[in-house]
Amino acid sequence: MEFGIFGVGDVVTDAVSGRTPTENERFKAITRLAVHAEEAGFDVFALGEHHNKPFLSSSTPTVLAHIAALTSRITLSTSVTLITTNDPVRLAEEYATVQHLADGRLDLMLGRGNTPEVYPWFGKRIEDGIPLAIENYALLRRLWDEDVVTWSGRFRTPLREFTATPRPLDGTPPFVWHGSIRSPEIAQQAARYGDGFFVNNLFMTIDYFARYVDYYRTLYAEHGHGRPEDAIVGAGGAFYVRRNSQDALREYEPYWLKGPQGDVPLKEASEKTGLTVGSPAQVVDKVLATRDAFGSFQRQLFGLDFGGVPETTLHQTIDLVGEEVLPVLRREMEPSPA
Repeated sequence: MEFGIFGVGDVVTDAVSGRTPTENERFKAITRLAVHAEEAGFDVFALGEHHNKPFLSSSTPTVLAHIAALTSRITLSTSVTLITTNDPVRLAEEYATVQHLADGRLDLMLGRGNTPEVYPWFGKRIEDGIPLAIENYALLRRLWDEDVVTWSGRFRTPLREFTATPRPLDGTPPFVWHGSIRSPEIAQQAARYGDGFFVNNLFMTIDYFARYVDYYRTLYAEHGHGRPEDAIVGAGGAFYVRRNSQDALREYEPYWLKGPQGDVPLKEASEKTGLTVGSPAQVVDKVLATRDAFGSFQRQLFGLDFGGVPETTLHQTIDLVGEEVLPVLRREMEPSPA
């Protein structure tokens, strides 16, 4: 079981202090948080790709390569790479490069993003989102799996006897997760290839996402990759943690009210979704409840670096979770002896 942190690289005003960090400050903060996450015992650090304000993570492989040079153990990942608007050739080459620089400590989470305006910026149509995701990933797999590729499709120019360089480290491509909120086609794609299926587990209830996990598990088995319980599932979530829940709710409420889900009561969201605003014990309870809903799963990522929460608070949270949450979860989620 892996536990990690993911961020989206937003640059927004602190709802309490009124201060807005610069882009340079945010890049440096993201780097420090990744290094601290490794020191505190987390297994994964993930950063999403965005091309619109208020986000700055438009060149995720560059940031991950920099973090790779400053760390030695933690797995680096994307929390979304846009399989729809990126050229699969560039994805194959850029992330194979980062994989080499990170000595293999890299995987990839693919998604379609949540901002429609990105499609025309890259010469695509949002109406083609699902077909783009399916065709582009099929090509990406071939570019990694085959030394020489001849290919033609609907959305890009054909390739003739093309070799993506560099080749994946030791001939093994980065592991791929397919991220989804509401698209059964993405669950189908993950199951077909035997890849990981990562449910956002935010914004809607845990029960909502459990249906997609069950669907993926069934298809995973039907494609001959193993039993449904062997399917590779990851779950998102978010937390704001203090030693007692009252302090956490009080401190986080201004940030919540300013965010996109601010019309939903914070306490209700914390009880029903993958968000936990409370004590270390409540974080443990939420992850165990997620396991009850999804079955045994392999990766839990927590969002904490968004919404303008100051960096000092984020480091305090990393320390608290590393000391009082991760050891308990590792013990509680250890597989039972056969």
